Amino acid sequence: MTDDPHRRLQAPGHQPPANAPQAAGPDVPGRGVPPVLAQDFDAGSLYALRAAVAAHATHAGAPESRAPDIVLAVHELAANAIRHGAGHGRLVISNRDGVLHCQVTDDGKPPTTQPGPGKETTAISPEGVPWLSQHGHGLWVVRKIADYVRVQSGPGGTIATASFTLPPPDEQRPAPR
Repeated sequence: MTDDPHRRLQAPGHQPPANAPQAAGPDVPGRGVPPVLAQDFDAGSLYALRAAVAAHATHAGAPESRAPDIVLAVHELAANAIRHGAGHGRLVISNRDGVLHCQVTDDGKPPTTQPGPGKETTAISPEGVPWLSQHGHGLWVVRKIADYVRVQSGPGGTIATASFTLPPPDEQRPAPR
């Protein structure tokens, strides 16, 4: 895979608003477009979230072969919101200008995991603040399969968006009815 700058999380030095989920500006992908799917989730509803994403992604024009990537990306972002955020979140999928934008938001909270032998590592946030996290590859996977990924975090929570380019309308198969 190439080191495509569009796959990076966010530009160095980027400072998101302190209350990122509430203060999402006009540059938020899909803003102003009616959502394809808007659904709240928590740990007990991830299965339903994945099923809804699969159905709505293909209905919006994503090829059936690309739907599993979209489901995986959304699952990883939602799992991060549950594990490292408030324990719940909201998914909004929009289709704008031939791109499917999957945005996961959470209310945020400081990580509360307790260090365990060999299970916790210290990571550095984009703001340079150390925080504990369990070693995982969720965002790495999302960056590898999405066409564009953006994550904004602040004390008010996190907005994570994974975007997928759709084929031109004349190359899309009709959605099943």
